[in-house]
Amino acid sequence: MFDRFLLWLESTPPAIAISESSWLFPGIESVHVLAITLVVGSITMVDLRLLGINLRERPVGELIAEVLPWTRASFAVAVCSGALLFSSNATKYWGTVPFRAKMLLLALAGLNMMVFHATIHRSVEVWGRQPQIPRVAKISGGVSLGLWIGVVTLGRWIGFV
Repeated sequence: MFDRFLLWLESTPPAIAISESSWLFPGIESVHVLAITLVVGSITMVDLRLLGINLRERPVGELIAEVLPWTRASFAVAVCSGALLFSSNATKYWGTVPFRAKMLLLALAGLNMMVFHATIHRSVEVWGRQPQIPRVAKISGGVSLGLWIGVVTLGRWIGFV
């Protein structure tokens, strides 16, 4: 059933155009890489702040409010461009370990973010200006940083298998 969906996806006009063009895939891939750079860069700023490594003078809540719109917009572009790239050779990509592992890490990064925003972030105005960051916030930042490093590493790996 899922294999039929992947074959159907590859046979859609956009997927065919991308796979047959000499410039569409690299163009879309460039947009994807730039979007991922903005996603990971903005998330890394917050994660490093949660770990107490950088921007210690900035209140955590302020920093999150400032970068979150960039993260969301960049993530939307990354998802759209990534879906287009995937569609051009869906059966091959789905069959690789790096692709599946990347999707798993993306899901775990999303879960980590949702848990952070549903719990410790709710009281960021209380602890966000203090020099000592709560342990659970540090753990969330460290986990996030590790997951996104994995996503980027696996994303690069996909191109080589």
